[in-house]
Amino acid sequence: MNNQRVEAPRSGVGTWIDHHLYSVMASLGRVLRRPFASLLTIAVIALAFTLPLGLWLVLQNVERFTGDVQRSREISVFLKQDTTVDRARALVEQVRARADVGNVVWKTPDEGLAELRKSSTLGDALDGLDGNPLPNVLVVTPKGDELALADALKQLPEADQVQHDAAWRKRLDDWLKLGARLALVLAVMLGAGAVLVIGNTVRLDIQARREEIGVLQLLGATDGFIRRPFLYLGALYGLAAGVLALAVLTAANIALQSPLSTLAASYGSHFELQPLTPVEAIVAVVAATLLGWLGAGIVTGHFLRQTRPTER
Repeated sequence: MNNQRVEAPRSGVGTWIDHHLYSVMASLGRVLRRPFASLLTIAVIALAFTLPLGLWLVLQNVERFTGDVQRSREISVFLKQDTTVDRARALVEQVRARADVGNVVWKTPDEGLAELRKSSTLGDALDGLDGNPLPNVLVVTPKGDELALADALKQLPEADQVQHDAAWRKRLDDWLKLGARLALVLAVMLGAGAVLVIGNTVRLDIQARREEIGVLQLLGATDGFIRRPFLYLGALYGLAAGVLALAVLTAANIALQSPLSTLAASYGSHFELQPLTPVEAIVAVVAATLLGWLGAGIVTGHFLRQTRPTER
């Protein structure tokens, strides 16, 4: 009696995994068989991703360049020259106890003079002064309505001047909000454009395999079985475009880093452009991949609904 090895049939899960792997490799093969056309498609989609990503990255750096937001909200209260140390200390506790105050920093005249020496070239002129002309200063960080708090601090008997450039900060916030909204609108519009480009590319591939799809439908293949390779094709286009968009942004960051650092140094700053964080980069690539999957799914689903044989 001959011993023959009989292979057990693969389970449904194994077959499903095999078809997914086959679909991925087949889709990759279609992309590589048409390198020039595929590269053009990926470049167009990458451009659609680069514009909103680049604008959003610029806004992040602009916001960081203008300084810490908390610092721009600070209210400086210059006390009268005759305010004693004990009275200034009591004022710190009084202001800190307010519900609309987050923090209070007290800068004595000596501390203020030391900061002025360190941050300016007036060392020789300051040495020639008789005494210290600087007042006590309370730097107040608001927790609530900063305009109302600034008005309240002006009513303090010891307050000589209250400095709070709320109008400048509000204008800056408005510009940043406008930029963020513009980046969102561009992302939606160009994302829709990317979906259409990928969908049209997948549609051309579907048309080229129309007869093959018709045979599969006659043999009873499910829509999911037929759709799967095209979904992976769209996802591959999106993935490649997302990676290319990140490469373009990285190249732009490297190209602008040196001249921008030189310009910032001329103003006494050490500002440097910050690229996307690893988490942000991963999210961008995943979003691009999902958009490619979506574009392919919409086109393939429409085609299958139009061509699915009906029973008579």
